[in-house]
Amino acid sequence: MLSPLVMGTLLLFLLGAAAGLLLQKLPALANRLNSGFALLGSLVGFVAAIKALAQDAPIDDQIWLLGSVHLDMLAALMLLVITLVGVAVSLYSFAYIREYQGKGDVAIGALMNLFLFAMVGMVLADNALGFLLCYELVTLTTYWLVKTNPDAAKQSRLYLVMNHIGMALVLVAFWLLCRESSSLEFATLREHHLAGGLASLVFLLSFCGFGLRAGFVPLHGWLPVAEPVAPSHISALMSGVMVKLGLFGILRVSIDFLGASQLWWGYMVLIFGACSAVLGVLFALAEHDLKRLLAYHTVENIGIILMGMGIGMIGIANQQPALVVLGLLGALYHLLNHAIFKSLLFMGTGSVMFRLHTRDMDKMGGLAKLMPWTALAFLIGAMAISALPPLNGFVSEWFIYQALLSMTKLGTSVVAPLAVVMLAVTGAMAVMCFVKVYGICFCGAPRSEKASQAREVPNAMVAGTLLLAAVCLVLGLGAPWIAPYVSGYGQALVSSHLMGQMSVATGATLLPLDSSQAILSPPIIAITLLGLFLIPLLVVAIFKGPKLGRRHAGTPWACGYAYEERMSLTSGGVTHTLRQLCAPLYRKQPQLDLATALHGVSASPSAAGWLLHGLVLALFILMAVGV
Repeated sequence: MLSPLVMGTLLLFLLGAAAGLLLQKLPALANRLNSGFALLGSLVGFVAAIKALAQDAPIDDQIWLLGSVHLDMLAALMLLVITLVGVAVSLYSFAYIREYQGKGDVAIGALMNLFLFAMVGMVLADNALGFLLCYELVTLTTYWLVKTNPDAAKQSRLYLVMNHIGMALVLVAFWLLCRESSSLEFATLREHHLAGGLASLVFLLSFCGFGLRAGFVPLHGWLPVAEPVAPSHISALMSGVMVKLGLFGILRVSIDFLGASQLWWGYMVLIFGACSAVLGVLFALAEHDLKRLLAYHTVENIGIILMGMGIGMIGIANQQPALVVLGLLGALYHLLNHAIFKSLLFMGTGSVMFRLHTRDMDKMGGLAKLMPWTALAFLIGAMAISALPPLNGFVSEWFIYQALLSMTKLGTSVVAPLAVVMLAVTGAMAVMCFVKVYGICFCGAPRSEKASQAREVPNAMVAGTLLLAAVCLVLGLGAPWIAPYVSGYGQALVSSHLMGQMSVATGATLLPLDSSQAILSPPIIAITLLGLFLIPLLVVAIFKGPKLGRRHAGTPWACGYAYEERMSLTSGGVTHTLRQLCAPLYRKQPQLDLATALHGVSASPSAAGWLLHGLVLALFILMAVGV
């Protein structure tokens, strides 16, 4: 019953892409069909993902478009992420696409469907050819989506060049894997584990190659450049979903194919993750451009996910089942959570830009009164990404903390205690950053004429953002019932070492396998926090009396001086002290733009990217013929 659903998902996305190509002379109809097919395909895929997660065993099948497919817990979770965000983004695009009317709107809708098709195909494919073809299709569709912005020629070239370098590394890694196993089928690769130096070489190639897609430090150069210039709903898909394909690739190769056999692999992933988390949030704090700020927070959260993945890999190498389950649970739950709240934040930013046509936070302000639904959804997303209880970001980071503390109790390394500190610093700075963002953008007085004239966006855009805001609440409050399903992948990996099922939840309470270490109940936290809000309001309602009548509106008091507009708090003023303390990190360094460096090989401005595209294609053909 699962295969027809998956096939239906892929065909609906292809029909959406075809509608955009065939109906270019009827743009209004084409845009509705593009969004409609994307919505239907995502809904069908979401049902398929839920059914797969409810299964006790992986599902193997054959699909004409992809060949062999393998739907284990990891692939099913990725399918859930893609389609859940796809539902919200396609719903949002019904109205948001008007922003690009006459500026490639039909092409954007068609490419969005092709983008969704490629991502679903990549996570389902169980053979090297299907996997790599879909991986390349993801790169090409996003390149053209970024390039729909007429001012993004340089950014799109940089994106194409860096991702093709990553693709070349991945191709070499797969060529080595397939050569040793004499097969392109992933089922054979799982049974034929490499060992020694060759295994480490494949790990390094795949880690760097997929890392360029994931965008963690220091492989993040394209991310804050290309993501912000794409249409906002496409930025949501890129930041919320596409970068996770890099993490999916790392997990697939390092754990599924190589068995995470070397201890230092896990430590390497953990260290890169910790550094990426801290540096990502530091760079975000210095930004005034709202979309660039969110892009740097992607770098931060990819680092947090890598920390959980590294702990799980260390647990596999050390044969510590508890570390495997906790680390991968934290990583995969944060992968899901980040996809939801980051897509929500990018869509909220798109709603603000829809009315103000600016990404500069210092030209916003006072939007909470004028765009109340957008402000509410953005506030929930900001709280979730700041890991504030009882929302979903808090739950997944709590599991990663517990995994690090469990690792610390083993006393085998100083890396875990340092990682705990770095994760704590990251969380504190994330809160600071989003206090700045929400305060500057949505609170206070409007800082520009357009901000003072803003109004709520169309209903379809409001529905898309509120849907993801509701999912943030569900994934937070419902974590005790959802987390056991997410932990299934880690439990499956160490099933041979377990004397039964490991428990990560009991009733409405979460626990890190051992209730003596810690327990957490998001529903109880939610009730307590709600009480803290309601009790003061109740006291005010009872005792307010006539005092409120003496309040009046007017010019803010400025310590006896005449109030001036420039006294308003700015995004730069909030982080001024921190930027001074961390000045060496913020000092601009000359960067090598590979696309510009290779510009001279042809009169075409995109020569560098297409040269690498040809190289990747040649490597791809050689791999297929050689194996």
